[in-house]
Amino acid sequence: MQQALDYFNQLNQDYLDVHRAKEDLFWQNYMGTGGEDMSARFSAAESAYKRFIAEPRRLAEIRHLLAGLETLPQEAQRDALIHGLQGWLRFFDCNTIEDPQAQALLDQIIHAESDLYSRRKGYQVTHLNAEGQRVAASLGELLTNQATNPNEDYRRSSQQALRDLEQWLLHNGLPALIGLRNRFARQMGYRNYFDYKVNKTERMTPEQLFAILDRFERETREANARSLQQLAADKGSQALEPWNVRFASAGDVTRQLDPYFPFSRSLERWVDSFKRLHIGFGGAEMNLDLLVRKGKYENGFMHGPVPPFVRQGEWVPARINFTSLAQPGQVGSGAYGLNTLFHEGGHAAHFANIRQNAPCFSQEFPPTSMAYAETQSMFCDSLLDDADWLKRYAKNAAGEAVPDALIEAGIAARQPMRAFNERHILLVPYFEWALYQWDDEQRTPEAITALAREVEQKILGISGSPRPTLAIPHLLSLESACSYQGYLLAMMAVEQTRQFFLQRDGYLTDNPAIGPDLAQHYWLPGNSVSHDDTLRSLTGEGFNPDSLAQACNQTVAQAWREAQQTMAAAAARPQPPADFDLEAHIRVVDGETVLADNADGDERMCRDFAAAIEARLV
Repeated sequence: MQQALDYFNQLNQDYLDVHRAKEDLFWQNYMGTGGEDMSARFSAAESAYKRFIAEPRRLAEIRHLLAGLETLPQEAQRDALIHGLQGWLRFFDCNTIEDPQAQALLDQIIHAESDLYSRRKGYQVTHLNAEGQRVAASLGELLTNQATNPNEDYRRSSQQALRDLEQWLLHNGLPALIGLRNRFARQMGYRNYFDYKVNKTERMTPEQLFAILDRFERETREANARSLQQLAADKGSQALEPWNVRFASAGDVTRQLDPYFPFSRSLERWVDSFKRLHIGFGGAEMNLDLLVRKGKYENGFMHGPVPPFVRQGEWVPARINFTSLAQPGQVGSGAYGLNTLFHEGGHAAHFANIRQNAPCFSQEFPPTSMAYAETQSMFCDSLLDDADWLKRYAKNAAGEAVPDALIEAGIAARQPMRAFNERHILLVPYFEWALYQWDDEQRTPEAITALAREVEQKILGISGSPRPTLAIPHLLSLESACSYQGYLLAMMAVEQTRQFFLQRDGYLTDNPAIGPDLAQHYWLPGNSVSHDDTLRSLTGEGFNPDSLAQACNQTVAQAWREAQQTMAAAAARPQPPADFDLEAHIRVVDGETVLADNADGDERMCRDFAAAIEARLV
């Protein structure tokens, strides 16, 4: 057994070294803080990581060790070692490439992606801002402008910028990249890259996936059509244009809510809310880069340079980086930034609390299911729409809570579009499944553009998406391509989880049972069990799309009645103190500048962050 134990411990350390090297450079590259050679250095580190996780000899070695261990008498150390090696077996089975041709194709894909991303950073996207000035903009700013700018021409400029980006990608290597991914997948024995990815990440075939997605699409089709008909009746048919639909359905409420979501207070609200939920981070070291900045990746994410695990009885805490793209002062940016804090903070809590005996269980890539990972983050950000959370936390500069009338107006704006918004996630898997089934010759820029508009029309019921499909960054990366359906699968699990706590405890906001229950049932096992297993462990029910469809189909009147009951119950329930120990060293940075640090306490960190943000608004 000693030989197997030595192998296991060395494998844990070797993986940690190559993972950390890649992730440290990933952070610098995507934050735009490295030198001119950063892209090349990251590409080399990523190639080394990919080679490590795809090393074909590992499977035979681990199987040999497991066979030997199975002959030994059962006892705790032997069983723990088998558990850890089985985790590594699943990990390498997901990633191993035994075929040299497939390995060569993978190297080509990584090089092509790096080249595309490097050139994309040099492509400047511009639009007309709130003052009508043509300025450079991030993807987040384009979407926020469409949702909040009262001038239709200015909103349309943001939509056009997104469609221009689509065309830039289509004429600068994206079709060829898709072809490379398909060649790789076929070399691995799959029909195409979508088939390969869904099997590897969600442990299902595309046909099984679309049985679930088709069912959800059917169940929400009528509610989506009804909401669009009502929007057109209320605001005119022009409201259904891609650049108008977000503003027509939510722009006014977003603007009215804006004073209650100052970005300077977002860190404090996130910290206090998580404390009252008893969500901790297991001693993690965390870097938060929250502000928009030129050269920075234009999407929020969380990555963990150190996946936590129990190493020979000793806890190795996580090291975590996460980012948002807040633009202090822009209408809607405070709420957007807070949402990203809760979302990426939910990811961080999940991955910081996985307690197994190897880092293969706590890293965020396959065999970790994207839907499983997104369930944790989206459950946390779902709280921000709850009436009792808004009443307790969303306050203006005078300390006044959001009025009931504004909460009702928010529901009236949000609930009719609930089906539209969840169906928006459907766009990507339907689009990618069709796209990856095409032959290379079919994938011309014109044909791909037409396919995107066709799928948008079919799923959304309008002439185009407010976030054009090809402008979604997930399509560009090997890890995130053909994975977007994970968000919708996660939303289905989120609704099941919310219903469980509501039925058992009666409330969600500031519920101190949530953190420990999520840690025990969802987080602790990591990818050692399936997503379905975690759902059954907590809720007693397996994976099911019906709860989400029911939430989407709810009327405004029904949702408002529930909100009133929630607020009344919260008013009668004392708010507990925010004194739970987060167990984290948190640094808030803007690139290489440290804005705040909790070395002297969370309250000091929140004050320093607020002061730094307020100073930028002067």
